[in-house]
Amino acid sequence: MNKTLTPPRPTRTGHVRPRGTLAWRAHGDRLSFLLRPRTLLVCLSLLLIGALTLAVSVSVGDYEIPLSAVPSALLGFGERLDVFFVQGVRLPRALTAIGVGAALGVAGAVFQSLSRNALGSPDIIGFTSGAATGAVLAILVLGAGRLAVSLGAITGGLLTAALVYLLAMKNGVQGYRLVLVGIGASAMLASVRDYLMTRADLTDAMGAQIWMIGSLNGRGWAEVTAVWIAFALLAPPLLAVGRRLRLMELGDDTAQGLGVSIQSTQIIALTTASALTGAAIAVAGPIGFVALAAPQLARRLTRTGGATLVGSACMGATLLLLADLVALRALAPTQLPVGVVTAVIGGGYLIWLLYTEWRDGRA
Repeated sequence: MNKTLTPPRPTRTGHVRPRGTLAWRAHGDRLSFLLRPRTLLVCLSLLLIGALTLAVSVSVGDYEIPLSAVPSALLGFGERLDVFFVQGVRLPRALTAIGVGAALGVAGAVFQSLSRNALGSPDIIGFTSGAATGAVLAILVLGAGRLAVSLGAITGGLLTAALVYLLAMKNGVQGYRLVLVGIGASAMLASVRDYLMTRADLTDAMGAQIWMIGSLNGRGWAEVTAVWIAFALLAPPLLAVGRRLRLMELGDDTAQGLGVSIQSTQIIALTTASALTGAAIAVAGPIGFVALAAPQLARRLTRTGGATLVGSACMGATLLLLADLVALRALAPTQLPVGVVTAVIGGGYLIWLLYTEWRDGRA
């Protein structure tokens, strides 16, 4: 299920620049940026859609706020109830959705790039399952609070990443082995979670089951701070290895010939992306399919053959924000967990992806 990539164009200095880009470099080639006009246009369009969705999200609800009153409420002016619902209830939820969606989009792009497989997202190959198992273990066995649950999710994701990497490593990590080992690890971790559920008190088991669906209900400024700090700390290292990830998609031999350290790049990318996945899950639960769909949609819209980390972040944030708006209003006044909406959308996308791969003879 590997996608055919267009070979990059070498520059006079021996570096590789994808076609249709403008490059800027500084400080002896230690810092570089690639600007693709189409990617820039797609990201700006997604940011515009996200901004409009954000405005609608903070205005609709049982207590309606006119769109014209949203800017003053965001600044702390206007009616007292408007300010309360915008700043205290709806804006934190929306910002949490943006942060979690961006984190899952970037992590999904990294995993798909490393595995060179459209199904190589953290929720398919076990990293999401590892983070969820760590969180459930903290909830049911340790009776932990929010901070310990967050640490359990991050620890579970990192341990799963290390286990899958070691089991899949044989003369380097090949994409199909990473996917297969990850699927097996995910199945085993799911059985561990099911066993913990059967041994827990009914009240604790119900709470853990609700958390396992993935939800943004009741999220406040503490969750906003946590997910955005994690994103600010973990996204820059992934952006720094983004060029190496694009070169590795051309094959290990080609990447090594261009000076890429394959093993160190894999370790840095896997560890950082797993921690980013764990941080997102710790805040909102294991929200499925965003990490799978966002990078693929970003690639199709930008028409790039390599990892599109910025585009995937914008797409993931917009997707989750839109899904949360649907979860809020689809069965109003009942609020659905956003994980239910992403599962419906993502499941349909996965079926379509598998069909197109089969039709094109790549599956």
